[in-house]
Amino acid sequence: MVVFLAVRADILFLPRICNILPNKPTTKKRVVEKGDAWWMGRAIREAEKAAGRGEVPIGAVLVRDGKIISRGHNLREGNQDPAAHAELIAIRKAAKKLGNWRLAGTTLYVTLEPCIMCMGAILLARVEKVVFGCYDPKGGAAGSLYDLSDDKRLNHRVTLVAGVRQAECAALLSGFFAALRAEKKRAKQNSSNSGEVSEWSMVPDSKSGVRQRT
Repeated sequence: MVVFLAVRADILFLPRICNILPNKPTTKKRVVEKGDAWWMGRAIREAEKAAGRGEVPIGAVLVRDGKIISRGHNLREGNQDPAAHAELIAIRKAAKKLGNWRLAGTTLYVTLEPCIMCMGAILLARVEKVVFGCYDPKGGAAGSLYDLSDDKRLNHRVTLVAGVRQAECAALLSGFFAALRAEKKRAKQNSSNSGEVSEWSMVPDSKSGVRQRT
């Protein structure tokens, strides 16, 4: 009987004791959903790497299940490879890493609208979605000159999202080409100030055969 009362006493007073003891704080890990703008920021970083190498600033990242599988930036000049576009580099890296050329369930983020070559590779690799920053009116194949994303004659379709952080992506390109033009102008002025004669500014004299400045 004594034992029973002791047990009952514990049961009666246990809630009060628990209320007196400090509660252990519970920490929940906050999961932040990363949107297209966030991932495009990673592609912009790749574009900045290209600019640092003297390349046209275009960058890309390939994402699956909230993780970056591969990255790429333009390397045409450095590699002297006409196919060394940011998208192709990212696709090749991802296929090698995964051991599978089929990149189903992936999203490609690229700062500039893909060209015909890159859209072809995107379709062949079965990329699910393409998000790009600014349009390419002179070579774009995702809405500008062509739209290969939804051609019913092909056996794969690609979901397109255009204009994500468009102003930033366009500013990278316009700034790069403006600096390039300014550099060429300075080089031309320095050349003319030094008195050097370029062979392209000479024409053969019809009488003497000596090349004269125009």
